[in-house]
Amino acid sequence: MGSESYPKLPFLDFSKPELTKPGTPQWESLKSQVREALEEYGCFEASFDKISVEIRTAVFESLEELFDLPLQTKLRNVSKKPFHGYVGQYPQAPLYESMGIDDADALEKVETLTKTWPQGNPSFRVMKYKGPQTPDTKIGLYAHTDKNIVTILYQNQVEGLEVQTKDGGWIKFQPSPNSFIVMIGDSLNAWLNGRLHSAFHRVMMSGNEARYSLGLFSIPRAGYIIKAPEEVVDEEHPLVFKPFDHVEFLKFYYSEAGQRAPSALHAYCGV
Repeated sequence: MGSESYPKLPFLDFSKPELTKPGTPQWESLKSQVREALEEYGCFEASFDKISVEIRTAVFESLEELFDLPLQTKLRNVSKKPFHGYVGQYPQAPLYESMGIDDADALEKVETLTKTWPQGNPSFRVMKYKGPQTPDTKIGLYAHTDKNIVTILYQNQVEGLEVQTKDGGWIKFQPSPNSFIVMIGDSLNAWLNGRLHSAFHRVMMSGNEARYSLGLFSIPRAGYIIKAPEEVVDEEHPLVFKPFDHVEFLKFYYSEAGQRAPSALHAYCGV
């Protein structure tokens, strides 16, 4: 019998320097591969082998320390935005915890989070999915699309992330130490008039090991109106989404109507 094959996400290697030089044939080829992957899958696996074992180990050890802190301590990380502070004890996803940092490229914002540790943590949205302590598969996080522009995920080598294909199947992501997941959100989908695909994805957990991941989420500025530019609207591609405010869209998504909708984006601003 031949070995059974499983569908995989597109794999793109960003480790070679010549691939990141604009204008070269290699650069143009990589651009085409990125576009094709986002049109069909809404995401791809990016390989980058320049992260040392020492850094990787230190990062995930720090994440374990962070999530092992008492609940009262973790609750200090608050935000006015939904799911931007500490998230846990969530009935629909009992295995899931996350800690978010707004403006994570600003040093003072990161330093504020490091004060969560009792003695501070100068070394330093992170997420933990507990192992359900059973061989049965449990939902770590329900199927959803991201609502932001672009998401970049880096995780330990515990499987769980699954991405839905356009035909309704699910691709199980098998991470490696060099793997990143690059995924577009509904905001970029709308801005490009539906030219790209924002994929539903979920986390399914089994066994005893916890899955830790770090996510960089690019988000529109408060008050920014997402509107498809004229260049992506024509006779072949009529307008798909009306202009909208991202913050107001988030409020709708977390409402009862938004949670019921098969696609919150289409329900909120579809033409």
